[in-house]
Amino acid sequence: MHGEYKVPGGKLVVVDLDVLDGVIANFRLAGDFFLEPDSALEAIDRAVNGLPETADGATIAKAVRGALPADAALLGFSPEAVGVTVRRALARATSWSDYDWQLVHSKAVPPVTHLALDEVLANEVGAGRRKPTLRIWEWDQNAVVIGSFQSVKNEVDPEGAAKYGFDVVRRISGGGAMMMEKGSIVTYSLYVPAELVQGMTFAESYAYLDEWAIEALRSLGVDAVYVPLNDIASSKGKIGGAAQKRFGNGAVLHHVTMSYDMDGQKMVEVLRIGREKLSDKGIASAAKRVDPLRSQTGLSRAEIIERMKQTFTSMYGATPGDITADEYAQAEKLVAEKFSTPEWLNRVP
Repeated sequence: MHGEYKVPGGKLVVVDLDVLDGVIANFRLAGDFFLEPDSALEAIDRAVNGLPETADGATIAKAVRGALPADAALLGFSPEAVGVTVRRALARATSWSDYDWQLVHSKAVPPVTHLALDEVLANEVGAGRRKPTLRIWEWDQNAVVIGSFQSVKNEVDPEGAAKYGFDVVRRISGGGAMMMEKGSIVTYSLYVPAELVQGMTFAESYAYLDEWAIEALRSLGVDAVYVPLNDIASSKGKIGGAAQKRFGNGAVLHHVTMSYDMDGQKMVEVLRIGREKLSDKGIASAAKRVDPLRSQTGLSRAEIIERMKQTFTSMYGATPGDITADEYAQAEKLVAEKFSTPEWLNRVP
């Protein structure tokens, strides 16, 4: 069995192994990481050999850590990364290079249609009718998008939303509310087979699926980092957040919204960010919590998106694609039957 794992912000870890009578055998670790002393490589191999094939990532990492010499130095990877890679090998996980990726950056549609398209396109990938896809969102309306399990009344101030022209819609993934002002955010969705993140915890899969976006931001001079569980940030503050939804047909939806240009005062009027408990100083702090990409790059939103598309394409070999007429039709049906209905919006009052 063969497994690979690119450590977010680090190096590639590669393992090859056999399973004989329920235990790991002939284990070999490789990669472009740095490891001192040389003998530590053999120590890691010995530590993994003989472990049961059912060992989880934490158990494997513990065995590796316990076998390392006291003076061992691991750069670009960790015992936990070895554990992830072994689990990916045992689960026969795939890698980015195993797929022909499509990159979709199509016409503007209403926010509620975007939410429906997320469900449709993920299901199409799960059914094998669509290649794994990165989709960049475009829209010309304002919306507050709340998480699947959030309470409308707890998250949104109806007077503030009406004042600034924000509709309220609910997505199918969990996580927090996002104030999505037209022209002021960068949002993308990934529709991938579950095999791509096999062997990873939810937390590990978040960082793994957004590694390309971190690289794109860094190439623009943003000191971007991933902050578990699901935030993209820099030394100047939070940039954006991610959310996921796993489908029964083997598809994973992973989507991210990053702030390009944020009116902090407007945000605290539209969203309920515990304003009853905040002093004037606290409100100012809340208003500064999301730091826009515009201030960190000096570039237009279009230029940032173009760099992101270039980065994804160069890393994974994506080709341009589009949404089909049938997929749009499925999305509009979902809008009418689900996403625009009071029952869906108020499923958690």
